[in-house]
Amino acid sequence: MQRSQSSRSLLRKLAVETNSQVFGGQSEKSESRGAPAPAAAGPRGRAGGGVATSHGHSHGGGGCRCAAEREEPPEQRGLAYGLYLRIDLERLQCLNESREGSGRGVFKPWEERTDRSKFVESDADEELLFNIPFTGNVKLKGIIIMGEDDDSHPSEMRLYKNIPQMSFDDTDREPDQTFSLNRDLTGELEYATKISRFSNVYHLSIHISKNFGADTTKVFYIGLRGEWTELRRHEVTICSYEASANPANHKVHQVTPQTHFIS
Repeated sequence: MQRSQSSRSLLRKLAVETNSQVFGGQSEKSESRGAPAPAAAGPRGRAGGGVATSHGHSHGGGGCRCAAEREEPPEQRGLAYGLYLRIDLERLQCLNESREGSGRGVFKPWEERTDRSKFVESDADEELLFNIPFTGNVKLKGIIIMGEDDDSHPSEMRLYKNIPQMSFDDTDREPDQTFSLNRDLTGELEYATKISRFSNVYHLSIHISKNFGADTTKVFYIGLRGEWTELRRHEVTICSYEASANPANHKVHQVTPQTHFIS
């Protein structure tokens, strides 16, 4: 009986010591964990609330992201912004440009975006309006707009699709998409479009409606990213019909049934 009681006492003692070790270890782990550590900002993280990123600028709520954050290596990134090759430059218009024809010069290869010898500056006020006809149908996915390091940099961009020969009077209508712009001095910030709205674009109008407070607006580069498809024109056969046929003018020796196709 004494052995049994002593055995039970020994078992209870061992159980108490074991529990104290287990719970003590858990409390130490809990204390060591404390509050959760802040998550590290990833290089591809989109900052939707104006959060500063590690590459030296702040992303506002305009839906922008860095071109440098894209998967493509630098040599392929230029190909991604190659829609400038699909612009009908002869018919491109830039309204309110201070120097005639200078608006065409900002649509250039991505590798040449830092060439500041080519730029467009507004004339009478801060507004610019680009009318951009394409040589086919475009699915527009993103836009880069690069300006000066001062208040002449554009602060708002409004997009309109498929309105040829658009004027400033037409900008009173609702745009297809509006962006609040951040200053971009290196051509790295891309503004993603709503692809559902810009999936079949043959003409794009870009209205620079505001800048950061200067009298005029200056733009050095506009990059367009997306897909281009050739515009196929279907040939139409034109048939002429007489209201009343003259039998003398229609001598038919043999009637042969024929089927005419309009393609």
